[in-house]
Amino acid sequence: MRDKITILKENLARTIVGKDDAIKQVIVALLSGGHALLEDVPGVGKTLLAKSLARSINGKFQRIQCTPDLLPSDVTGTNIWNPNTREFEFLAGPAFANILLADEINRATPRTQSSLLEVMEEKQITIDGVARFVPSPFFVIATQNPVEYQGTFPLPEAQMDRFTISLTLGYPSPDEELQMLERQLNPTPVEEIEPCITLEQVKALQAEILKVKVDKKIQQYIVRLVNASRNSEDLSLGVSPRGTIALQKASQALAFIEERDYVIPDDLKFLASGILSHRVIPAGGRNAKLIIDRLLDTIAVEDEQ
Repeated sequence: MRDKITILKENLARTIVGKDDAIKQVIVALLSGGHALLEDVPGVGKTLLAKSLARSINGKFQRIQCTPDLLPSDVTGTNIWNPNTREFEFLAGPAFANILLADEINRATPRTQSSLLEVMEEKQITIDGVARFVPSPFFVIATQNPVEYQGTFPLPEAQMDRFTISLTLGYPSPDEELQMLERQLNPTPVEEIEPCITLEQVKALQAEILKVKVDKKIQQYIVRLVNASRNSEDLSLGVSPRGTIALQKASQALAFIEERDYVIPDDLKFLASGILSHRVIPAGGRNAKLIIDRLLDTIAVEDEQ
């Protein structure tokens, strides 16, 4: 089954040039059963990555273009009256998909943003007292532009905490941008990407990841790290228990991708910034990623006391 992951990475690399680490992190989020938040400037390939992933797993893809007038029912669906049957019928919203792209999520109002809270955590949507499960696997990729603030609504802590990982694609290097231009002479449209893994295989991989061993010392290292964030003077809000669990599950997924059946400290160090930094609130305008990196540098893998 691991060969499917290699093929998936190669498939995504056909459209996304030079972003191997970002691709790996998105796959980690998918296989650990979580969600991904892409915070970056326009035009670097955020939407393209989401579409390519959906095509690669042959999943149902839906896109929500978030705007201030978007309503919760535009995301989750609603009950409508059928005059012929004289009964209410449920009209499913775009959230009933395998890959849901919430584009520019911070342009939606807090009320609409909150419509995703239940489904991101419980994989179900409750409308008028009736809970309906979304397709499995279910994966949300949300994007937001960090440099444009006019007409935006910052995501609340509860929403941010439901994203397994936050990452940026960043600008390509000059060599990568040249390669990108060369590819445009014979472009590979997203529609031409062939599925390389089935939805059932994705679910099977998600189950396999839970079997990856996590040594007690690794777990203690995670706990010391998150507790250090809660006691740090540089942070007014530390990592939640949900973040603790997400870091362990993501580390299991990364170990599996790297063809190991056990987690090593380097897995945690590679993922910690992306998994934890969006869950904390820095004090005094400090940089969250730098604070998490500093904590990683100061905390030993083994407790020396």
